[in-house]
Amino acid sequence: MDKNIKDLKILIDSNSLHKRIKELADKINSKYNENEPLTLICVLRGAVMFYTELVKHLKMPVKMEFVSLSSYGDNFKSSGKVKSFNLSLPTLKDENVMIVEDIIDTGLTLDFLMKFVKLNCKAKDVKLAVLFDKKCARKFDIEPDFIAYEIDDKFIVGFGLDYCGLYRNLDYIGYFE
Repeated sequence: MDKNIKDLKILIDSNSLHKRIKELADKINSKYNENEPLTLICVLRGAVMFYTELVKHLKMPVKMEFVSLSSYGDNFKSSGKVKSFNLSLPTLKDENVMIVEDIIDTGLTLDFLMKFVKLNCKAKDVKLAVLFDKKCARKFDIEPDFIAYEIDDKFIVGFGLDYCGLYRNLDYIGYFE
């Protein structure tokens, strides 16, 4: 299915998006000690713009880590399998960790990653921050700790989210009808 940017409808404009991410960072700041480090794990590639915008507003010392996982590929729906491209993380023993993801829908990828970080990395505490929560698609019993937006069953692009690798660079969230 070909998608053209002229067919894209704006769901969330740039100003609203940046304002909401700052509000989410304020909530995170209120839950953590300003002097205690927090390790943030970015799920590449989709979460990178959300991640970088979020960390700008955090007040505690932040360690930045990155993993590359996917259950989508170039499809509109999850494949039902997690594909790991890069899952190497340092020892996170006794650290506060927050996984940062663009969107949670079925919960497959984040269920996998949360379990991996808790069991293999031995983190003290693992939380989850997402830009979008698509509860209508949830198949795994996983709930984010910090949510910027809840969304219905739209396929969205922009601000890191893509369709076939395109539209990640948009500074707003759009969707195709």
